[in-house]
Amino acid sequence: MKEKKPQLVAICAPSGAGKTTITRMLAERNPEFKISISATTRPPRPNEKEGVHYYFLTREEFFKRVKKGDFLEYEEVYDNFYGTLKSKVKEALAAGYTVLFDIYLNGALSIKKQFPNSILIFLRPPSIEEVRRRLRERKTDDENEIEKRINRLPSEYAKAVYFDYDIINRDLEKTVEQINLIIRDHQKRGSYVSDPSIQK
Repeated sequence: MKEKKPQLVAICAPSGAGKTTITRMLAERNPEFKISISATTRPPRPNEKEGVHYYFLTREEFFKRVKKGDFLEYEEVYDNFYGTLKSKVKEALAAGYTVLFDIYLNGALSIKKQFPNSILIFLRPPSIEEVRRRLRERKTDDENEIEKRINRLPSEYAKAVYFDYDIINRDLEKTVEQINLIIRDHQKRGSYVSDPSIQK
């Protein structure tokens, strides 16, 4: 790794806005970037692998780890719980990686509270119609679940004001490049996480 200027970058968006695809593209193009893998109580979808997409835990296992203080942040979304394991983030920062978080809004705000130098990016889809189209194409949710996600949009958009950047994902390549430049700019200005310890 050429430059060890670790950063915490949370990319948040409503379902269908493209945050998972963008996070993966950033990691593929930057060997010093590492995606934080969340733990979840959600059952795996077809083709999802343990330790690659998520750490799949039962609710009992999840809350045992909550009581032990193992999570940097966690929250309930769509009737399931998601959380970031402190140990995994600490390992990545200590190795000099910039850690990318593909997480939900409240989790990102929790990270920002603990690490003021972290970068919070809110990603918007071009339109509600585009969100609906993308969610249908994914074929992972039924129409009822899709509408639940659509109805959640206004409350999610309202929290964008707490983020450092608010980006509309109209063009995938341009959005990836824009976020890459944002991260590089912060590092050039010396705004990065130098202490690998995770606060309790």
